[in-house]
Amino acid sequence: MVIIEPDSHNTCVNKLLITNASLVNEGSICETDVLISGDRIEKIQSGITAPEGATVIDANGKYLLPGMIDDQVHFREPGLTHKGDLATESAAAAAGGITSFMDMPNVDPLTTTRAALADKYERASGRCTGNYGFYFGATNNNIEEIKALSVGESCGIKAFLGASTGDMLVDDPNAIDQIFQHAPVIVVTHCEDSPTIWANEDKARAEYGEDVPFSQHPKIRSAEACYASSSMAINLARQHDALLQVLHLTTAKEMALFDAAPRLQKRVTAEVCVHHLWFEESRYDELGSRIKCNPAIKRIEDRDALIKALNEGRIDIIATDHAPHTAEEKTGTYFQAPAGLPLVQHALLTLFDLVRDGKISLELLVDKACHAAADIFGVTERGYVREGWFADLVIVDSNTPHRVTADNVLYKCGWSPYEGHEFSASIDTTIVNGEIVYRDGSLTGAVAGRKLNFTRAR
Repeated sequence: MVIIEPDSHNTCVNKLLITNASLVNEGSICETDVLISGDRIEKIQSGITAPEGATVIDANGKYLLPGMIDDQVHFREPGLTHKGDLATESAAAAAGGITSFMDMPNVDPLTTTRAALADKYERASGRCTGNYGFYFGATNNNIEEIKALSVGESCGIKAFLGASTGDMLVDDPNAIDQIFQHAPVIVVTHCEDSPTIWANEDKARAEYGEDVPFSQHPKIRSAEACYASSSMAINLARQHDALLQVLHLTTAKEMALFDAAPRLQKRVTAEVCVHHLWFEESRYDELGSRIKCNPAIKRIEDRDALIKALNEGRIDIIATDHAPHTAEEKTGTYFQAPAGLPLVQHALLTLFDLVRDGKISLELLVDKACHAAADIFGVTERGYVREGWFADLVIVDSNTPHRVTADNVLYKCGWSPYEGHEFSASIDTTIVNGEIVYRDGSLTGAVAGRKLNFTRAR
């Protein structure tokens, strides 16, 4: 492979040609070449002749996908940057084939004013390996700020309708009603019923004291707590004809709340995260706090129901909820150890293992992890491999395994719940806006990310 360094005196647009690729896109797999001109896809067809001076990557039959769009991450900036930051975590995401991300508002200060939202975009400019968008956080008393939001100013409005990490619980019924009534863009919700959780915590303390086993987490963060909150959110969204996405679903019971219509015909959509498709409650004995997350990883029956709903079309998007904490923070007892785990570097590889195991198809993987977020959030000209669209691409080698070790984890927190696992596939190349940002096991150092453009209004 020859990489041509940009020449400041050369006005020609840089060209990148990917040959002999197995393109997985829009429900089909075909052998083709892809020519990139600058930041855009110029041509998709077999037998493209390389332009003079072009960089050429011979995919040699490897899979070529649109880059994954992760609609739920916590990159911890500002204020919590000892855990992760926009630069470190977007680079790890790119190494995992994620080319665009949408970051959550429970940072410090909270992203609950338009000024704080603008500050996050300023922080991201020129520092992110992948493309970025930011959520606006709802509280019990910031409805006027929500009303003032313009379409495209934020990817969506995040409402924590259950106690989780940070101080953003929205528990005033009138405030919740106002959010659904006035939100100018999609509302995304963390749904767990806090009174149910608090009652379950009291029961656990009565039995175990402060040393509650981590295996109790799915009983404390129970299916009943999830269902009570998600059903309430869906009823409010329908009452106000709001756009709603219920995030990180975890239970079989909740699957009956969602239908299998085409996603753009739905006002209410559903998301599942990779760790809830992979882990189940038997792993608490081995991994403990490393898989403590909210909502909790639950029974194997719940995991299987999520996979079934994904195949049926009831679940629309696959994401990560990447939420790093330091290893030291994770060493605490049940009530001390924070919830959340780092995932972006290994999300696509997890999904490729599910494909290998016959749980999902490769076409479904691409639809749910790459296409769907672009459709549901109205991301302009990304999420698909189409001529004229932005060149956000990933090449995956399904024949070269990747074993996760502490030495090859790129998160700032320095650990992964997958350590010791050998994935069946590996990320070969990641391209963002036409620039190679990851290749042959290493980041190239290119910082190619741009602000995402969101167009979907309620």
